Amino acid sequence: MKIRHLFLLCLIAISATLSANGKTVIPITTDDISLIYKVDDKNGRLYQSYLGQKLSFDSDIVQLPLGNEAYLTHGMEDYFEPAIRVLHNDGNPSLLLKYISHENKQLQPGVDETVILLKDDKYPVEVKLHFIAYPKENIIKEYAEISHQEKKPVTLYNYASSLLHLNGSKYFLTEFAGDWAHEVNMKETELAFGKKILDTKLGSRANMFCSPFFLLALDRKAEENAGDVLFGTIGWTGNYRFTFEVDNENGLRVLSGINPYASEYSLKPNEVFRTPEFIFTYSTEGKGKASRDFQRWARKYQLKDGEKSRMTLLNNWEATYFDFNEDKLVNIMDEAVALGVDMFLLDDGWFANKYPRSSDHQGLGDWEETVTKLPNGIGKLVKEATDRGIKFGLWIEPEMVNPKSELYEKHKDWVIHLPNRDEYYFRNQMVLDLTNPKVQDYVYGVVDNLMTKYPGIAYFKWDCNSPITNIYSPYLKDQQSHLYIEYVRGLYNVLERIKQKYPNLPMMLCSGGGGRCDYEALKYFTEFWPSDNTDAVERIFIQWGYSYFFPAKSMAAHVTSWGKQPVKFRTDVASMCKLGFDIRIHEMSQTDQQYCKEAVANFKRLDDVILDGDQYRLQSPYESQHAAVMYANDNADKAVLFAFDIHPRYAESIQPLRLQGLKEDARYELKEINLVPGTQSRLACNGKTFSGEFLMNVGIPVFSSRPTNSHVIEITEVK
Repeated sequence: MKIRHLFLLCLIAISATLSANGKTVIPITTDDISLIYKVDDKNGRLYQSYLGQKLSFDSDIVQLPLGNEAYLTHGMEDYFEPAIRVLHNDGNPSLLLKYISHENKQLQPGVDETVILLKDDKYPVEVKLHFIAYPKENIIKEYAEISHQEKKPVTLYNYASSLLHLNGSKYFLTEFAGDWAHEVNMKETELAFGKKILDTKLGSRANMFCSPFFLLALDRKAEENAGDVLFGTIGWTGNYRFTFEVDNENGLRVLSGINPYASEYSLKPNEVFRTPEFIFTYSTEGKGKASRDFQRWARKYQLKDGEKSRMTLLNNWEATYFDFNEDKLVNIMDEAVALGVDMFLLDDGWFANKYPRSSDHQGLGDWEETVTKLPNGIGKLVKEATDRGIKFGLWIEPEMVNPKSELYEKHKDWVIHLPNRDEYYFRNQMVLDLTNPKVQDYVYGVVDNLMTKYPGIAYFKWDCNSPITNIYSPYLKDQQSHLYIEYVRGLYNVLERIKQKYPNLPMMLCSGGGGRCDYEALKYFTEFWPSDNTDAVERIFIQWGYSYFFPAKSMAAHVTSWGKQPVKFRTDVASMCKLGFDIRIHEMSQTDQQYCKEAVANFKRLDDVILDGDQYRLQSPYESQHAAVMYANDNADKAVLFAFDIHPRYAESIQPLRLQGLKEDARYELKEINLVPGTQSRLACNGKTFSGEFLMNVGIPVFSSRPTNSHVIEITEVK
């Protein structure tokens, strides 16, 4: 604590010292990063002077150039994309922000905040720029608070969370785009003069086509262990926009925030418009370090229960779909017990009576048990699970409604729909209007009523399968441009109420696969569902993409029958994340059943390494027909290596795999685990001991020419 206070005093001292040299300097720093702002003493405006590797000497910071304006406004002398654009109630569209003051404070041990106050000198409009720094994790959050004291509302047209300026000889942007069951495909593109925009206009299921994160490499293409890279993501469960604009001098500005599309916001006097948090890190050691910083930060500060354990589970969805009854579900619970997982999860199809949920065409919104399927209700299933020593989890989709439902018949005014148009359905459903407080109460009540009636429910899978269509809110009436924003705020109101009443309730964030995966939502969810595509080969790529920003314990990965690979391959792929199963265990061979049982036991024994360890991506599936990922604990005395042969070519040259994250002078024993019963390891390194230096510089042969082949190796320091 004393050290942290000393650090803050040093920051204040630096600002005071450098002010004496003619410019107020505001440094936002972590252990490895400096983001430095200066105030021009001539015009009183704020400029970003530097972003990059940490600068340690005051004498160097003083000599930094002024740089580019920190939060550019529309209507003045700048020629490129502004961070903020407003319309005053007298019709004037200009804004000029000048520095007023700044303050530094400690939010909690290891978390520092800097707030910079800017004001217009002609109109009573102010912007507070907030920077929250996590020094040890090298993460910085940025958001803005916009307010005014004009007599009438001011219209906001643009309201970025962050504007960062970068200077390099070249810029290479990696985006993560795709579609349902084909998420987070990585593509790297060199940026040239002009704009590149990544955005979404889908509302509720915002990330269906484009994920809300990016990585940007300076001077050369992004590398795993070298080079300057910026990682950025937005904490917003709705429409977002990232704008990358290269100007005439080859400078790059990166603007991040809510997508202003169809979202002009009428800001009332004294109301504070808070933008979402833009979360970023800057690494001079490539993508690997940036990822590990993000993952450590998420586990410690952002992900719900990020430092707690996770439950393995067996889901019934791909085993039964909508075709089940009480007896069938109880039989699957017995399979869960035999498998050794912690929980049975009942998926879609358990609710509605007037329009029983026998398909996705009806019943959504009517959250009472279907009496023909579950005559004894959810309570019977909770008891059956409890009697078997496992937990019970339940699927819900409370933000949505089928037109063929009692809820829709009673409360069409609760549904987002155009008043004079034919309704358009996505997956036969529509979106409830969460801008309406009554609808918020209803959606909260879905969880609260179930938990009140059945307190033994231990987990919810919260789904969201439709984007917002028929875009009109009956509740907002003449403020339709607020719909996209107020919907998300309404969702957060619901989730916050759930978290307050049920703080220890784990929930999975699902959205037809990876339609939601942002860090604001993950404050309320212990994990997310990366994709409905559970083919193991595809999952290698999908999990690889998400791993740049998210820790393994935040990604649910299930073994299913989707892929035709061996059960071992499918299970090893799922074991790289939070392990689950969605398959009829009794339909497997006895050998496969035994294998899965042993794999679950190994995962539970090593989950502190896999789910909480530092991740090292060793061989990219994008660069070869092989993939390898390793996890090492904080002490580097235990690690787990996952290696996969996908579809190797005949007689290809295969090189040893060099490991990372170990201690050079330590000795490590290697043991292959997750072996199919009755087989022995084919690896020459199995059972042998090597130095960390050897493993990281020479490497071990773990790949082969066998398709859909996998190895899991436990690495233990020999004391």
